[in-house]
Amino acid sequence: MATFPFEIKATEGAARTGVLKTARGEIRTPAFMPVGTAGTVKALYMDQVKDTGADIILGNSYHLMLRPGAERVQRLGGLHKFAKWDGPMLTDSGGFQVWSLSQLRKMDADGVTFQSHIDGSKHRLTPARSIEIQADLLGADISMQLDECTDWPSTHDDAARSMELSLSWGERSLDAFGERNDQTLFGIVQGSNFEDLREQSAKAVSAQGFGGIALGGLAVGEGHDQMCKTIDMTVPHLPAAFPRYVMGVGKPIDLVEAVARGIDMFDCVLPTRAGRHGQAWTWDGPINIKNAKFSEDLAPLDEAVDCPASRDYSRSYLHHLVRSGEYLGSMVLTWHNTAFFQALMAEIRLSIAEGRFEALRSELSSRWASTKSKPKEISI
Repeated sequence: MATFPFEIKATEGAARTGVLKTARGEIRTPAFMPVGTAGTVKALYMDQVKDTGADIILGNSYHLMLRPGAERVQRLGGLHKFAKWDGPMLTDSGGFQVWSLSQLRKMDADGVTFQSHIDGSKHRLTPARSIEIQADLLGADISMQLDECTDWPSTHDDAARSMELSLSWGERSLDAFGERNDQTLFGIVQGSNFEDLREQSAKAVSAQGFGGIALGGLAVGEGHDQMCKTIDMTVPHLPAAFPRYVMGVGKPIDLVEAVARGIDMFDCVLPTRAGRHGQAWTWDGPINIKNAKFSEDLAPLDEAVDCPASRDYSRSYLHHLVRSGEYLGSMVLTWHNTAFFQALMAEIRLSIAEGRFEALRSELSSRWASTKSKPKEISI
């Protein structure tokens, strides 16, 4: 299995900036990966995604295996050609989506059987099948091991059982992946919010031989503060030489605080989902363009972001588009949000290189304190 070269260029505290070199191009880290769920970053052309500064995008194995089908994507030339994206691409294993289908799945030691949310058809996902879909059929540059996303909150016993299952599936994912020259596979640390389990999982996954390591089981309702605590209890047990990826995270404040703890890669549907619902993220915080106060506001969304969507459309015009249900409103807001997240990562990278990341962190944490997510009210 190829282990892509990962060069750390500069550090400030635990924060670091570097370059992950793949066969299809370099990924500047810390990196935010726009999510291309079904072979598209919703509401954007791939040229627009690239122009925002994104080096890598994410594809969703679960959705693509159901529609149009992973085998069909392969027959049509692979996901890069199919989607017109020639840069690096990471695919998730499908495990998170299957986990979310709690009423439609049956888990066992070998994999999971589930019903499609589209037509109710039955499917089987195992570590080997997940690797076949990601690496062989879709052609991902970076594939993820199949894991079980642990419920939150969870008891210690349930979290331990889930962690052990993910470790077992990690070994089987590695066996299925085999030796490849231009693709790599990341492992996933689980263990819920239990420090002993996170340490055990981090050490075990680090020893299994993956090309990178992800922190799973986050962005599932635990809230911002617990997310930070979980990263704190995990990163010290991960090797410094490999890229670290927090899956499904998150809001800008989450990204800043995770970078401060040594994380290199992120993905989240927030920029595109928020855009479709009338929300724009800016350096001053999020705004809801539907609000009446923007009806005659001629200011751009955020002129500090170097993107046509951010500087060339007035808030009043976007307010009109969104309130009128015009598609262009969602498209422009999504374009802006995607550009803003890339601008944030570029500023983070530059601040680490220049030794001023902690000052930037302090400023942004103060600005965005009110956006920290709270834990969901769930009992076990």
